[in-house]
Amino acid sequence: KLPPYSPELNPIEQVWSWIRQHCLSNRVFSGYDEIVDEVSKAWNHFISIPDRVKKMCNREWIKLI
Repeated sequence: KLPPYSPELNPIEQVWSWIRQHCLSNRVFSGYDEIVDEVSKAWNHFISIPDRVKKMCNREWIKLI
């Protein structure tokens, strides 16, 4: 059984961490619409390279869960 809160074991947490580090860090947004637009662009950038998605979602320890 997983601990109650274990973001390091959750693949989507790894994805959001990558997006924050590579696309959204050190930014100030003027409003909600800009946040949504920039997160959408960041998501599209992330999924534009299939190998990146595979590497984050096919880690050996994930298969153990």
